[in-house]
Amino acid sequence: MTEPTEGMSAKELLAYYSAKSYEDAREAKKNGKLVCWSASVAPDEFCTAMDICMVYPENHAAAVGAKKGSMPLLLAAERKGYLNDICSYARVNLGYLELLKEYNQTGVMPQELADCPGELCPLPDLVITCNNLCNTLQKWYENLAAELNIPCIFIDTPYNHEMPVSEHAKEYMKGEFEYAIRQLEEITGRPFDYEKFAEVQEQSQRSIKAWDRMAGMVSHKPSPMNGFDFFNYMALVVCYRAHKGSELCFNKYADELEEKMKNGEFAFGDNEKFRFSWEGIACWPYLGYTFKAFKGLGMLMTGSGYPDMWSLHYTPGDPKSMGEAYSSIITNRDLDGKIALTEKVLKGGQCDGLVYHVNRSCKIMSFLSVETLDKVQEDTGVPYVMFDGDQTDPRNFAQAQFDTRIQALQEMMTAKKEAE
Repeated sequence: MTEPTEGMSAKELLAYYSAKSYEDAREAKKNGKLVCWSASVAPDEFCTAMDICMVYPENHAAAVGAKKGSMPLLLAAERKGYLNDICSYARVNLGYLELLKEYNQTGVMPQELADCPGELCPLPDLVITCNNLCNTLQKWYENLAAELNIPCIFIDTPYNHEMPVSEHAKEYMKGEFEYAIRQLEEITGRPFDYEKFAEVQEQSQRSIKAWDRMAGMVSHKPSPMNGFDFFNYMALVVCYRAHKGSELCFNKYADELEEKMKNGEFAFGDNEKFRFSWEGIACWPYLGYTFKAFKGLGMLMTGSGYPDMWSLHYTPGDPKSMGEAYSSIITNRDLDGKIALTEKVLKGGQCDGLVYHVNRSCKIMSFLSVETLDKVQEDTGVPYVMFDGDQTDPRNFAQAQFDTRIQALQEMMTAKKEAE
């Protein structure tokens, strides 16, 4: 693919670089270079520094789910024997793996793979994961490695029973990073490229700075940004944050939003009645439905702790600082840490309410949810509702329940405003 011109819009840059990340991986595989499948919040800096091309199964599963193509892959995983209680990202990917293996062995593309709306992924030569999100990732990626007989790099991330991250946990993470580097040297057969690593770290931090700039646009009231765009642009902060393209895209979108504000253009026009935070992963198969339901009630999303997980700030060249960043995400924090981050998001988005997705697939995202929300409501007075759903399995979402819950939140926010 040729590089885009400077005249591209942010939306065009998003589409271009999202597609390019997969095309780069296919080209790398064709040319005999290594391809790695990586967890979404595993440090990509190490593999990128060693010129290993990255693919992100969670990102791929979300894209497939958003395009309503997850069911054939879920069923393929269930035919293999994977229970539907397992994370649906994992099941989409494991089902995809079975079909991809069949295609590579026979040269005949299974119909489910041909019909899959996601990009075609090459099989990996290694996988990398960590448990800052959940322990399911460890078993999922170990299983991928066993199925394909390839190396699995696992970075153990201590759970934070208190915040900030303790010194001994940062020291431990430094040791985990050093071991991952030794593993990469063994896999590639060459010394680790520390000079390229420094460049990759610097680029990653520029990308994250641009991500934060874009994300901060929801703090304006009224907001020029529809918070559901977090879910769209998140594709690049996951799969391309170590590359210049993500920095360009995020800054471009922030520029466009600033221009809209100058022109008096806002996400909902004059219909921004309430602002809310969405906590938890998106319901990808129902992304359009949930957005339209909120918009119909004049409820604009201006916050979410989920995309905030990729606000990974550290000092390049300092492994303990990098370890702290990857250890500090909301799923790896104790109750007080979850409460503090949720309240920070509510304040930043000037939110009137909070919607919590109780995700059947993601136990860790729903862990301590009631305790967190009750304390947040006590501290801030912001009302909340919870609804049942799933990130990519469409069978676990009920439109009627969702509609009832957000209507209830609208009533609570209205009553609170009238009382004030």
